[in-house]
Parts: sequence; C-alpha cells; structure tokens
Amino acid sequence: MLLFAIGKPAIAQNYQIDHIRGNVYRFTAGNYRSVFMETDKGIVVSDPISKQAATWLKQELAKRFNKPIRFVIYSHNHPDHVYGGEVFDEQGVEFVSHRLAREDLVHTKAKTQIPNLVFEDEMVLYIGKSLVRLRYHGRNNGRGSISMLFEPAGVLHVVDWIVLGRMPYKDLQGYDIQGMIASTKEVLDMDFDVFVGGHASTGQKKDIKRYLNYLETLYNSVRDGILAGKDLATLQQEIRLDDYRDLPMYSEWLPLNIKGVYRTLVDESYLLMRPDVPHEQQ
Repeated sequence: MLLFAIGKPAIAQNYQIDHIRGNVYRFTAGNYRSVFMETDKGIVVSDPISKQAATWLKQELAKRFNKPIRFVIYSHNHPDHVYGGEVFDEQGVEFVSHRLAREDLVHTKAKTQIPNLVFEDEMVLYIGKSLVRLRYHGRNNGRGSISMLFEPAGVLHVVDWIVLGRMPYKDLQGYDIQGMIASTKEVLDMDFDVFVGGHASTGQKKDIKRYLNYLETLYNSVRDGILAGKDLATLQQEIRLDDYRDLPMYSEWLPLNIKGVYRTLVDESYLLMRPDVPHEQQ
C-alpha cells in the first residue's frame, strides 16, 4: 500500500497527514495516529490526541478541504487519545463515543470535550455518500474502546488493542488479554481492506492474524507455565516466542508482555489460588 504525504508537514511538531484509501486519511502526531474522512457534506475526525495536535489538524483541514467538521469520534477514554476535543467544539459538531467511555470521562472530570452522542453495541454515522460503522467489542483496553469502519473506503480504525508492526505496549497496563483476543477475532470477521491503528503501522487482515497469533501464543505460554508451577522470573527467562523476533521492541518488551499477562492471570483469574497449581507458587 502506498502512503504519501499531502503538502508539507510541520516537521518540528512531527505532524503529518497521509492518504490511506478513498476519502480516508491518517493523521500522525509523533507516535500517535488518528483518522479522518472527508465527504461532500463535511469531515469526520477520530481522536484529537492533544490540544496542540488538534489545533494543527483543524488548521490543516480548513486549508486543504475548506469543509465543516461534523463528527468527532473518541476511540475510548484514555486522555492521550481524546484530550484536545474542545478544539473542535463548534456549532453543528457532534462528539461521539461509547457510553462507558463517556461515563469515565465524566466521572474522572476529564479536561476535554465530553461526548453528547453515545451508543451501547453499534452505531452508524451517515454523512453524504459515506458512513462510519462504530462497534463495541467488549473489554480489551481502557473503557468503551470501539472499532470504526469507514465506508465505502473499507478502512478500519482501532486504537491500542490492535498494534501492527510492533510489540504490544510494555507490561500491558490497562489491557485485558482475553478481551484483546476475543475482540481481535471479531475484527477479523469484519469486511475491510486496510487497517489503521492508533500506533505503529497500517496493514491488512493477514497482519492482524499474525498479531492475534502472537497474543494467543503469549497467553497460552504464560498460563501453561503458571499451571506448571513456574514463577514470573522463570517464565521471563524461558518464554522466547522467536517467530516474532523481527518485531520492533521484541527484546525490550517481551519480558514486560509476559509480566502483564502473568499479572492478569494472578490478579483476575486467581491462578495461584487453585489447588491444582503446585503449592510452592501459593
């Protein structure tokens, strides 16, 4: 897939806009990515990322397309993706999220624009001849994390719980490993051509399948190790997953990925309290 920069990005701030497919574009702000769709009736924007990033993007959209922003969609509740929403707060702009994401932003007094349009399972946003299908897949990362399918371009956008071309983030703080696996399986049943994540690389279904295989292999390896009576240090030493050694941050983050899955299995599944687990682990 060919990606090309439109115009001259502001290198000092490391911001860039890339054309993805059809009328869908990716916005890059450092290590973060969001997506927007330009239509004859206006523009749909996903995560603002930060006040500075949103300000730059809003100015660029005005210069390049000269069309109003109609929707701002929050991927989930985490501030490093949804802060800066107030930059887009103007008459006629709808802010959209899953109900759980909105509830968390309200309860924690988040300093960003609070969504005024929420949904439970699925929602479709129609704008001009295009649409965005929003879907909640259950627990995976944060609260109210959703997928966004932009049609007819066939571009799927998911933030944080699917990352292509890089290892999952450090010790998986805030991640539900079983939920990540289940949500990723659901995504693979969806109809799309290009995947854009909130970090790292774009890709296709084959890349998501490899990511899913990594998650399942990681989970199974840690689970089986605990059930065999091995402690965390032993698991970090023995589990190698060499098929994924080519991924950036493999050496640095594999031990942390193992730690994250271990913590989930101990804290949420209480594996060390089971009578079938060797007693030296309890």
